[in-house]
Amino acid sequence: MDNHPISSHLLGRLYQVDGKQLGQQYKDHLSDFHSWDQKEHAEDWMLFADNIGPYLSIDETALSNGELYTIVTNKQAKGNKKAIVAMIKGTQSEQIIAALEKIPLRSRK
Repeated sequence: MDNHPISSHLLGRLYQVDGKQLGQQYKDHLSDFHSWDQKEHAEDWMLFADNIGPYLSIDETALSNGELYTIVTNKQAKGNKKAIVAMIKGTQSEQIIAALEKIPLRSRK
């Protein structure tokens, strides 16, 4: 179980506790969600500048309800941990450029 992510609902079912309450308790008390530095803008864009590498790929995807997102990934990670560099709501080049310019110039070069 330590190597595979499972939902709080499934974990609750396994240990006969309320999975919804377990998830809420984790979010409110155990995780750093409320002090997360990207919380304010996470609906529009998220950056993980530490994941950047010399070769990147860019793709668009629809996650839910027809909302389009642009995802920038590090090719060296091959889809594993630390693969996502940026996730930006929308596909407009101006939005994508504005978000990616928040990564320090030295890292982008």
